[in-house]
Amino acid sequence: MAGRIDARLKELGIELPQAAAPVAAYVPFVRTGNQLFISGQIPLVNGEVKHKAKLGADYGVEQGYEAAKTCAINIIAQAKAALDGDLDRVVRVVKLVGFVNSTPDFTDQPKVINGASELMSQVFGDAGRHARSAVSAASLPLGVAVEVEAILEVA
Repeated sequence: MAGRIDARLKELGIELPQAAAPVAAYVPFVRTGNQLFISGQIPLVNGEVKHKAKLGADYGVEQGYEAAKTCAINIIAQAKAALDGDLDRVVRVVKLVGFVNSTPDFTDQPKVINGASELMSQVFGDAGRHARSAVSAASLPLGVAVEVEAILEVA
């Protein structure tokens, strides 16, 4: 039976992918008490790396925004896996940390990471409003434009 968050995803036209398996020496998520820590997610679509670029050189804000949105979809997929398929157990998105592969003079990291932040609010409503960091990185794994990690409060 689909819950209210699954229904909201359907309304938004978002189909969650299978949660990606880790590609190095880490786990995709850790739950401790009522907190769920989700490892950094990159813009994978159907198992394929998308959005390989450097903001300020290859990509503009709009393309970076889409990459961050893809990362957020992958975060939600990891949360679903961690919560045995029940996204209604997400009490609150506590914090997102977004990393933007960008040139030294690029300063619109917050606008890029809005792609992830705004999606969380669209999906989880007020519970999707969160604290956040949006920082530049000289490079990111596999050359992706954006990586986003999350901390969620769960029931």
